[in-house]
Amino acid sequence: MIDQDKKSSLKTFEKRVFSGVQPTGGLTLGNYLGAVKRFVEMQSKEYETIYCVVDQHAITAWQNPTELKQNTRQIAAFFIAAGIDPNSSILFNQSAVAEHAQLAWVFNCVARMGWMQRMTQFKDKAGKNAQNAALGLFAYPALMAADILLYHATHVPVGDDQKQHLELTRDIAIKFNHDYDIDFFPVTEPVIGGTASRVMSLRDGTKKMSKSDPSDLSRINMGDDADTIYLKFKKAKTDAEALPSEIDGLKDRPEAENLVTIYSALSEQSMDKTLQEVGGKQFSEFKPILAECAVEILSPISREMTRLMQNADEIDSILASGAKRAREIASPILEKTYDIVGMLKPK
Repeated sequence: MIDQDKKSSLKTFEKRVFSGVQPTGGLTLGNYLGAVKRFVEMQSKEYETIYCVVDQHAITAWQNPTELKQNTRQIAAFFIAAGIDPNSSILFNQSAVAEHAQLAWVFNCVARMGWMQRMTQFKDKAGKNAQNAALGLFAYPALMAADILLYHATHVPVGDDQKQHLELTRDIAIKFNHDYDIDFFPVTEPVIGGTASRVMSLRDGTKKMSKSDPSDLSRINMGDDADTIYLKFKKAKTDAEALPSEIDGLKDRPEAENLVTIYSALSEQSMDKTLQEVGGKQFSEFKPILAECAVEILSPISREMTRLMQNADEIDSILASGAKRAREIASPILEKTYDIVGMLKPK
């Protein structure tokens, strides 16, 4: 039985959002436009928002312990500096809420081997030597499902690379409900979209912007100063044609499309409107406009991140408070899960 004082926590909000970011360092413009900016936009009366620094996912590949702690704080600082309000949203690090790992084990016993073997991310990350990959990397999607379903999240903002994992989360919820003949876990809906859900490299418009790219000119880092941002956009790969006035004109022009996409997302307008403004301009005219917009948006975020990182106790306090609030939701849901499965609760 669930304690009477915990029953209220089982109430599922009409719309509850969960999402997380790994603390693996090297934050880029892609992390901001593709994820955190969208998180901020969803932080409203319409949604209850829960955001997590997923440090347990991070250790599916070996991490330097000191760097992992700093990277965890950096992600939290990034969230806050970008506009996540810890009083409105719940912000915490995954390992501080033990229920994530506990529910993941239940889901390891619900998910099928065949489901896991179809996960393309495991194949990509494990490479040719899959037998030497960590078991945690293979079981990663079950932990991701636990992250989401532990809060009965109804919606998850995802990029293209996470859609398959969310589909698995839905499969796990459906199978659990079927196996135990109960309607308990929600079938979570993906929130896909946004003008720049996938930001591409400044050196190759067919590849995703990534911190692992050997060329620093391929990306805008969240810590880049104004001069560096101007330089990187100036050197960004483009073609010789002027910008079109309609979206069809971007077909087969990946670098042009990427820069227009970035500007549209930063200026919070549609690509149609952007092309109405800049259509006919050469890139030598457009790039400074884009760089100025990026500096205006990103510089305050970078400054606030720097301030927060100089006050580790402030970040740690925010994460601890968030973890306490997260457990108020997670604990009774795990408790009910255990009861459904048939596990005895200590008297």
